[in-house]
Amino acid sequence: MRVAVIGAGPSGLVTLKYLKTAHQFFPIKPIETLLFEAEDAVGGTFTHRTYEDAELVSSKQLTTFSDFRPRKDDPDFLSAERYVEYLKQYCDHFDLWPSINLSTPVLSVRRRTGDVGGHVIHYRKDGKEMTWECDAVAVCSGLHVTPSIPNVPGIENVPVVKHSAEFKSREEFGTDKTIVVLGTGETGIDLAYLAVTSPTKRVLLCHRDGFLGAPKRMLTPVTFPILGRKPDPNYVNVPVDCSQATLFDSMYVHPLMRDTMFLWHYYDVLIKVALWITTGSYHGYDQWVAGISPQRYHSSKVFFNKAAAKAIPYISAPYRPAKPSLVQRIRSSIIQCDLEPVPPGRAIEMAPWPSHIDANGRIHFRDNGRPEYDRLKDEVIVPDVLFYATGYTQTFPFLDAETGDRPYPHADDANVREIWRADDPTVAFLGFIRPAFGAIPTLSEMQVQLWIMKLVAPDQIPRPLEPKDEGHYRLRPPPGARINYGVDHETYAYQLALDIGSAPSFTEVVAAGWKASRGGNGLWWRLPVVWAAGAQFNAKFRMRGPYKWDGAVNVLGVELWETISRRGGFLGNFTLAVIPIVFLGTINLGLYVYSTVVDTAATVFRVLTSPFAMLWRKKEAQRTDYVRI
Repeated sequence: MRVAVIGAGPSGLVTLKYLKTAHQFFPIKPIETLLFEAEDAVGGTFTHRTYEDAELVSSKQLTTFSDFRPRKDDPDFLSAERYVEYLKQYCDHFDLWPSINLSTPVLSVRRRTGDVGGHVIHYRKDGKEMTWECDAVAVCSGLHVTPSIPNVPGIENVPVVKHSAEFKSREEFGTDKTIVVLGTGETGIDLAYLAVTSPTKRVLLCHRDGFLGAPKRMLTPVTFPILGRKPDPNYVNVPVDCSQATLFDSMYVHPLMRDTMFLWHYYDVLIKVALWITTGSYHGYDQWVAGISPQRYHSSKVFFNKAAAKAIPYISAPYRPAKPSLVQRIRSSIIQCDLEPVPPGRAIEMAPWPSHIDANGRIHFRDNGRPEYDRLKDEVIVPDVLFYATGYTQTFPFLDAETGDRPYPHADDANVREIWRADDPTVAFLGFIRPAFGAIPTLSEMQVQLWIMKLVAPDQIPRPLEPKDEGHYRLRPPPGARINYGVDHETYAYQLALDIGSAPSFTEVVAAGWKASRGGNGLWWRLPVVWAAGAQFNAKFRMRGPYKWDGAVNVLGVELWETISRRGGFLGNFTLAVIPIVFLGTINLGLYVYSTVVDTAATVFRVLTSPFAMLWRKKEAQRTDYVRI
């Protein structure tokens, strides 16, 4: 079998690795694989669309692959530069370089003629156009993207206008300039923070309908600060994306809970209550302006902006209540997060989306009925530099080049676990999902595991890949949303693990921990704790199944135990571990008892009524025969 991989970002590299090693997991001949990358280096967006001081918003524990771990001295959040170095080391470790073709753009993909099936890759290498025939194609490319540029009338009246894709360093802000950033995604927040911490005159951040600011680490509030208690400066809490206890919210979940909105509503309430209790604002982490509108603010609809933690003090500074209410004073005297101070005179000023820029270069804003409009509407603001931080439009020109009566699917056509289209499993789209919390690369690792099984060993997939098992992990974006491919990281990862057959049971985890703890290393109890009270780390799903890996137990019981054991304080241990396990576990147990009783009663009823049913059918048959006569 031959398989082409398009794109050398994290998703493309992990896809290449699993294809090259598939014969180690299944009784097949080695798969011949080539990876095509248009740029001159691996790393995808982390190499080609990054900027000064860029840092991953997902933790190293969740972002790095299951069987190639980061260095122990790496910080929880890797810089973009360090992550690219990690990806290159991944290529070294698994000897991927011979299969990687850099500076080799794919010009088109077309189907082979006749009944042989498969595809023909048309590409350019060293100035020559060439072809390569294959049986399947993995589309992992994030480079065929076009910056999304919304229309702003009069934009030509701004001296310098750039898309965030062009931004590289603080020098581009200039000195004593007014900077305007359009867009409040993670990149927009980053650019605004870099601008406000540079020698600029003024920084404005424009939004359409707000954002949800979230910390990258678990909050560590001080209890009873009124008594003079201070935070421990040496304590480093666990990353947020490692903190969720998944036992009863994505693993042992009864279908009557899974297939309703119950869990979405539960976490929506939990998040808002936790934010208000610890920072006084339920709109986001210490966020006093630019909250998401009520019709959109629900855990099933939003993406958490984890880049906001550094910028939020500058954003909230002009709006934080100067005289807190009595309720707020009581709250903050009992529990309060230690908030970063803001240098005097520095702020990121929130602004509505611009309506136009006049001939004099003055920017005018839409009236969004919010405080930021009232604050700015009469000011004369003339931006010197404007950045579009408005995302990208994904295109697949190499797929659209095919001639014939059957076009290739695109990423939004992938209707089997968001990976392939049901009628065309030989074309996969890997990494084209976005978790509300979590990391795309490790979801790509699980996606490719399932896809390879579909290609080479479909009979080993332990369960039908039914659409009814998909709705629970998808986000519910409001009508007109730009991003419609959002997922919940924890439930999506576990669904893929069930599909692959790699989700271990509690007894298997206990047995694995007991077997590994013969030297007295404590794995017999650490392993079940990490499995039940930790996030869906990919190493959880390398303990069994077709991709079983002997190193998974040590990764979970040592490295990841050290991570989740840092989850401290009332908020970390009680709110995000004890409460979900006890509360959701009790409800799930009740649902299992209820469904068992109902199913048993239905079975007994059918058994007891079957003789009467048979007699009725016999009499009905006799009556029918009589009518015929």
